[in-house]
Amino acid sequence: MSDLENLVEALIFVSQEPVTLERLQAVLEGVPAADIRAAVDALAAGYEEGGRGIHIVRAGGGWLFATKPAHDREVRRLLQIERRSRLSPAGLETLAAIAYRQPVTQSEVSAIRGVDSTGALKTLLEKKLVKIVGRKKAPGSPLVYRTSDEFLLYLGLDSLDELPSEEEIARILEEEKAADA
Repeated sequence: MSDLENLVEALIFVSQEPVTLERLQAVLEGVPAADIRAAVDALAAGYEEGGRGIHIVRAGGGWLFATKPAHDREVRRLLQIERRSRLSPAGLETLAAIAYRQPVTQSEVSAIRGVDSTGALKTLLEKKLVKIVGRKKAPGSPLVYRTSDEFLLYLGLDSLDELPSEEEIARILEEEKAADA
């Protein structure tokens, strides 16, 4: 393993949140982005090939260490962590509306869903899956919501670009409907 790989490994290991390429470049002054990316790729490959209990994952716009899913039950037991509470159908609908239409106000989310979204929005704020990003220049100056970095981590996404498109979702639903028929 190269010195750069060792250093990048240490930086990812000590970080409490995903480490972005930009952050690594700022810390590793003068090291080209391509070299940093190659070091991360080599590390990630080494962890996958080595049959280890941890790996490097890309999420939230950067890289972080995570335990492999196969060890989830035992890790949660050791750390005495309850399983993440699942979102209710209303919470999932509200989160999807925000993710696909952001930035969006509460009344816009409620109009998309066809029901009041106050409770679901409050839950999403408490779970830090969405955040308030300002006020809309409209009567009453309503709050404007967006998904948070925690949303990306929760879903294991690197960016919003990884969300399936509306066309992909429609195709999947059609395939499921055809399979059930």
